Amino acid sequence: MEGENYTLAGQFLIVGFSDLPKLQIPLFLAFTLIYLITLIGNLLIMSIIYSSPHLHRPMYFFLMNLSFIDISCISVTFPQMLAHFFLKGALISLSECLLQVYCFVFLLGTEFLLLTFMAFDRYVAICNPLHYRTMMNNNMCIQLIVVSWAAGLMIPLPHTVLMSQLSYCQSHTINHFFCDISALMTLSCTKTHIFETINYIVGSIFALAPFIFVITSYVKVISVILKMKSTEGRHKAFSTCGSHLTVVILFYGSVCPTYMRPTSLVSLKENKILSLFYTTLPPMCNPIIYSLNNREFKNVLWKKKKEYRLLQHNIVQHD
Repeated sequence: MEGENYTLAGQFLIVGFSDLPKLQIPLFLAFTLIYLITLIGNLLIMSIIYSSPHLHRPMYFFLMNLSFIDISCISVTFPQMLAHFFLKGALISLSECLLQVYCFVFLLGTEFLLLTFMAFDRYVAICNPLHYRTMMNNNMCIQLIVVSWAAGLMIPLPHTVLMSQLSYCQSHTINHFFCDISALMTLSCTKTHIFETINYIVGSIFALAPFIFVITSYVKVISVILKMKSTEGRHKAFSTCGSHLTVVILFYGSVCPTYMRPTSLVSLKENKILSLFYTTLPPMCNPIIYSLNNREFKNVLWKKKKEYRLLQHNIVQHD
């Protein structure tokens, strides 16, 4: 009866990690640290690219958008999750839940497409270097970014519309740390076969197809790199492509195992752990991957560090 009262009122109770009472403080501190590292890392990437004119090129333009998406994506879930550590009853309305689902899927879909366009940029740069400036001009880059965000806005529409039509009569408790699609589907007493079919279709179009394109393009890219006579050229090409390919594998490897499975095979506890991986690892690790693997970016970081030390030294001498 209690669950029915909540669902009639259009409210759900998000469990979060309240089932681990002895770990509340360590988990809160760990998640806060992860959130801060993600924010600082991605903001640092964006500020360095923005303030360095010689980095105003397609690859870094896409990277700056990726950092913005990563900040937005983790901010959809983490602030609410951190607040729930201090709340005994973390209630959320159905409309707020659907809004969170929409924003999260929208950002995931946009990142899928953006990573695909970043792979296309590397493909053109290495396989067609003579036509790179013509093909990847400013207008083309802006158009690709607009396509990523516009298509991303459309991807979650089937999910949110169908979920708004489901009846949630079994329980009002969401065993998750945010309004996840799979967690909501397990609460529904309505048959979800149509929903799962649409989920697979949308996933195949916006996740599987781009992944196949990325892998295919990188097979061609790697074959071209191996034929390069210059060792320095090969190293530079591998460093830029390796960073992006690592990010792609990390992103797809953490997201797809969670959403491309039938609801009947989903364990809520297992799903909650998997969700931690794809909500934290890609946004937090992307800045680290690009900073460590990209020689040009490391040089800019070193230069900025020297400028900062010089500025500090001048301030001290002036005082």
